Amino acid sequence: MNATSTGALLLCRADPETVRPLAHLLREQMLLARAGEEWSVLVPEGKPWNGGAEQDPEPVDRILGGWATALAVGSTWPVLALWWDADRAGFTLAAGFRRPVGYIWLTDGTPVGEDEALRTFAVRLGLDPVLDVQALEELTRPDPDADADARLRGLLAVLTRTGLTLPTGLSPGESADRLRSVAAVQREVDRVEWAGWRDAVRVELDAVESSRIGPWVRGPRARAVAAAQLAAGLPLLLWGARRRSGGWAAAGAVLLAQGVLGLVYERARAGADAP
Repeated sequence: MNATSTGALLLCRADPETVRPLAHLLREQMLLARAGEEWSVLVPEGKPWNGGAEQDPEPVDRILGGWATALAVGSTWPVLALWWDADRAGFTLAAGFRRPVGYIWLTDGTPVGEDEALRTFAVRLGLDPVLDVQALEELTRPDPDADADARLRGLLAVLTRTGLTLPTGLSPGESADRLRSVAAVQREVDRVEWAGWRDAVRVELDAVESSRIGPWVRGPRARAVAAAQLAAGLPLLLWGARRRSGGWAAAGAVLLAQGVLGLVYERARAGADAP
């Protein structure tokens, strides 16, 4: 692998404020910038695919695929990993717990992936089933004038219809050093770096609390739910014990435990935020 020709980008279909908490959990130094109305881009500051003093090199596609999967599992938005090296280029799309899909082109643009992957790609990103799919299918056909970088640029051109706008200079084929220097001068760029497990857990809790389910995790609504679980769980546990019904007793115990944990969590978080 030629390290100077290797590069990678992580595109997240969410704004930087939403992406930042989960990006911390990758335990990698990255630059985070906006890439359109509904997209953000993460640019690695390091080159983990080169290995280190005690590590063997690892393929860039495997590293990026792992990052994309980790981000997608912990979020409600899809993550697209773009990567390229001296021999190949391609992408991996991860969305929730579903199996990631990807596609590869050789350096000269020869497609070596499965056409079905691009159709799945279109469905998961909500692309037009006719126009966008036709444009994607063009990327799977032989074209002597389109190398691997041009194929990825064609993929990005389709995604501009979803609001994706990459900053100038963040383009397939650029080296990792060039990508990093371009990202560093973007407006409102944010540096993401590992701050230890304690801060990571706090960041993750903050992310959950600021999401759509936040009111059910902390606050008046969460306390009401916990109280309701206690009120329902204790009688159900006692009723199941009297009737010698293990199933009902277990259900009551679960409700009781969830209610207690909900109130304990609420108090612990309130204490942590207290001056």
